Amino acid sequence: MNGSNNIRLKGYLHNYLVGPLLLTALLILLNILMYMLDANAGFLMSCGLLLYILLSVSYYYTKKNAVLNELVTFAAQYGQVQKQLIMDLELPYAILDGTGHFLWFNKGFAEVINKDSKVYHKSISAVFPDLGTDRFPKENGEDDYYFHLEDRDFRVHVKTISIDSMIDNSEVLERTGDIHASMYAVYLFEETELNFYVRKSEEEVMVSAVIYLDNYDEALESVEEVRRSLMIALIDRKITKYFNDLDCVVKKYEKDKYYVSMTAQSLEELKTRRFNILEEVKTVNIGNDMSMTISMGIGTNSGSYVKDAEYARIAIDLALGRGGDQVVLRDGDRISYFGGKSMAMEKSTRVKARVKAHALKEFMDSTDKVMVMGHQITDVDSFGAAIGIYRAARTLNKKAYVVVDMQSTSVAPLMEGFLENPDYEEDMFLNCQQAVEYMDKDTMLVVVDTNRPSYTECPQLLEMSETIVVLDHHRQTDEVIQNTVLSYIEPYASSASEMVAEILQYFAEVPVIKNIEADAIYAGIMIDTDNFVQKTGVRTFEAAAYLRSCGADVTRVRKLFREELPAYKAKGQAIANAEVFREHYVISECSAGDLDSPTIIGAKAANGLLNVKGVKASFVLTEYQDKIFVSARAIDEVNVQLVMERMGGGGHLNIAGCQLVGYTMENAKEYLRTVLGEMLDGGEI
Repeated sequence: MNGSNNIRLKGYLHNYLVGPLLLTALLILLNILMYMLDANAGFLMSCGLLLYILLSVSYYYTKKNAVLNELVTFAAQYGQVQKQLIMDLELPYAILDGTGHFLWFNKGFAEVINKDSKVYHKSISAVFPDLGTDRFPKENGEDDYYFHLEDRDFRVHVKTISIDSMIDNSEVLERTGDIHASMYAVYLFEETELNFYVRKSEEEVMVSAVIYLDNYDEALESVEEVRRSLMIALIDRKITKYFNDLDCVVKKYEKDKYYVSMTAQSLEELKTRRFNILEEVKTVNIGNDMSMTISMGIGTNSGSYVKDAEYARIAIDLALGRGGDQVVLRDGDRISYFGGKSMAMEKSTRVKARVKAHALKEFMDSTDKVMVMGHQITDVDSFGAAIGIYRAARTLNKKAYVVVDMQSTSVAPLMEGFLENPDYEEDMFLNCQQAVEYMDKDTMLVVVDTNRPSYTECPQLLEMSETIVVLDHHRQTDEVIQNTVLSYIEPYASSASEMVAEILQYFAEVPVIKNIEADAIYAGIMIDTDNFVQKTGVRTFEAAAYLRSCGADVTRVRKLFREELPAYKAKGQAIANAEVFREHYVISECSAGDLDSPTIIGAKAANGLLNVKGVKASFVLTEYQDKIFVSARAIDEVNVQLVMERMGGGGHLNIAGCQLVGYTMENAKEYLRTVLGEMLDGGEI
């Protein structure tokens, strides 16, 4: 081997070869001892020792080069073996240069990409789109990327390898500047089979569901008695066949209730069909005047089958609380809504109102004070309902307060009547700060006209009160007031004032409602129904008649709500600014920021736009207090509540709204158009 004289061994191999020479020291010591015992023997051993030393030195220097040659030969052969092993390795492996181009890859990698490593030197992005050096990990880092290639799933593991030291020690390469040079090692892990079984496992996760017939009694009453059993049989067959076709198990456990067990795959198919069972059940008609509707609550991904069933029960309660004819899916902590396009069915019986009135009375009897609050920017319905609860508390001789943190122009005429009346205490109305000071553990808190904690006039009170009652007519969402002792939510009711008027009829044998209080409650019903045009039922008129008998004056109420000329002009301008979207949807802007209650003007403008022929829904946006308030209105063809829920709000089928924070007016309009377009294209509305 050329230059072998300039190469020296070191380490364990050097020590192994030099070892015999080092042992001569021991032999010399033994030779000295031998001289001490016998001179002739010592001399003889000295001759042998000298011969041993000469032979060892000669052997070391003559065999050193041969050992070096053997080592180099072995290293070369080992490198070839190692290279062949890597080439034949089943794990696909490749080396990329600093620009992401292939330098070398083994047979496994070649089989995956179907290329020849000797001639293929393109970038890795040619094989895996969107994978380039801009996404690669930094120096000495590593990361995983996932791709689908020719019906196979791959996890691409990229490891960055610094070659600075290699270049620095090279005789043919050098670095310029402080730029760090890198290469990339790429490993492919096929996960097709793994993903298949993961998907299969996910698809076979058990899902619990509960189905209720919303209007079982009412629908049966609308058909002849002899045909009722046939109608029930047809409904049962429709539901059972629908879910059996989806590989679900259906069990009827009460006359109007079903339990359904399904897999996650069946649930996905239901979503694809957009739960059209809601519409199919309505097609059952054997002469019945009223179609049967169903509600469905689904629970999944809770971690246990028992908890899934509990999720399903919570979901069905939420579906019924939102008016029925819809599906509520609780997937872990996420809640989704489907359907809910039909009007909530009005209940003709007042049994529930009577039961709730008696329960409310019992809770009031057990407390010293009662505090009532509505939603932010109190409107007439919220104010009227609060006055009704105030009267109920005073009937029981309880101290009562009404929380009005920000007085709007719509309730100002009503409030002035109470503030100027000596029959009412000076502290009857409290702002938020005063309410927090007055609140204690013996004070009962009644929330009216909202069931969302973030919308209440003073959310701090919810954390301070131990006795909370909620009375509302808006459909529930996943944001609810916690720890309530009594919750009375009826989406079919026209207004919270209507609900309170019914409660007052059962609250005391001879309720004493003053004229001014009757006016406030009546005004709440009148405003929320747009003068008894929208969402009015039999019980709405019965509540109005009861209030009329208590002294409510229609003329007096109408005079209270005559508009100021600037507000009337602003409403007219909002109507004039209307633009049509997708032929049947109107979007407008209310520029009334200099007025006291621009959101109310926007709501009135939205109501006015429904009088235009061909308009299915109207949306009026109002900028107020660094927020964009959206008032959505419809008659009966579109569920604007679904639109507003998509935008973070809520409400009713035909009266809804939302608040947008961080939006400009134009951005808010564009967001509304986008949501409307997506829901129309997806068939959601």
